[in-house]
Amino acid sequence: MDRMNANYEVMSDEAGRPIKTWTVGVPFEDEAKKQLRNLRGLPFIHKWVAVMPDVHRGYGATVGSVVPTVGAVVPAAVGVDIGCGMIAVRTTLRADQLPDSLRGVRSAIEAAVPHGRTDNGGRNDRGAWKDSPATHTSAWARLAEGYARIVEKHPRIGRGPELAHLGTLGTGNHFIELCVDESDGVWLMLHSGSRGVGNRIGSHFIELAKQDMERFFIHLPDADLAYLPEGTEHFDDYVFAVSWAQDYAAMNRELMLHSAVEALKASGELPAFELSESAVNCHHNYISREHHFGKNCFVTRKGAVRAREGDMGIIPGSMGARSYIVRGKGNADAFHSCSHGAGRVMSREAAKKRFTLEDHAKATAGVECRKDVDVIDETPAAYKPIDAVMAAQADLVEVVHTLKQVVCVKG
Repeated sequence: MDRMNANYEVMSDEAGRPIKTWTVGVPFEDEAKKQLRNLRGLPFIHKWVAVMPDVHRGYGATVGSVVPTVGAVVPAAVGVDIGCGMIAVRTTLRADQLPDSLRGVRSAIEAAVPHGRTDNGGRNDRGAWKDSPATHTSAWARLAEGYARIVEKHPRIGRGPELAHLGTLGTGNHFIELCVDESDGVWLMLHSGSRGVGNRIGSHFIELAKQDMERFFIHLPDADLAYLPEGTEHFDDYVFAVSWAQDYAAMNRELMLHSAVEALKASGELPAFELSESAVNCHHNYISREHHFGKNCFVTRKGAVRAREGDMGIIPGSMGARSYIVRGKGNADAFHSCSHGAGRVMSREAAKKRFTLEDHAKATAGVECRKDVDVIDETPAAYKPIDAVMAAQADLVEVVHTLKQVVCVKG
């Protein structure tokens, strides 16, 4: 690091332009630093790139980065899980009202929300709806017009499921959890994004941006940093499509939360309950039009949450660690942002090679969850310690609630 102030460290790219990192006390691998230096070198970055404590190397761009731009956007800086984020709500249940065995609770959630992926995503995929519920088709009706506009100009995006994925979890690090807070209140929390349609939108425009770089004879240190300049053919189309995908993702989370709540109420596993607080629903892979340091700009958060003063957010740990409901402090140097989670310390493949089922079972003791080889890559030790991540961003957010999961459903 080049220098450090009380709250963050400052590194720089090859030309000495700053990158501010909230990484004190957490791992920060060299590959991520290289990605960030390449990103900071783009000519349309506004002021600096901010880096959250969950930072790690990502596909296309660095996870945990906050990228303000003027006059251009980088599709890979958002990635392909557009609008991925969190939703959480507190119930009137108390911890002592939960049954001794939570297997039935987990089964009720798994039966209510399609999750995972089978049949290579084909017609028999258990992670998609065969017949979408009426609530989901009604929600899709509010999204359909925008989708038709996107597909009319970019028909490749229409080649795959959209309604069938609305209200479904997906795979990887997406999850649904039942959690207990610091005062024994019970919460429902989940993590998901824009599913297959968001992936198609992201992939399509990343490729178009790369083609534009070739057409304009622009050479970049990393092809994944291909960008769409404002005023060019694909810029407005992408901004519209990414905004639509973010709306889809938020709706996806709302529908899953509703399905899970209704399933738990009908399960017979729990006493009658209601929801006691408004749900927190926040993106952490997205683009937003904002105003910072005297300029209107696009802020791309890839693995980061907006944390303006008073903004409520969610920072989950791994499937065996604490999670946090937080309130933003509006830190201007971080472009009003905070981390989106703990952040990986190793790749999925590395985790599969390093950890055993015994390791995973021990790390998730006390949590009703999958304990099989297909979730080894999500084992807690594959992630940074959430306590260190929270300590590194104490000037970005304050903790409102501390949650510990007791049930975890993975895709």
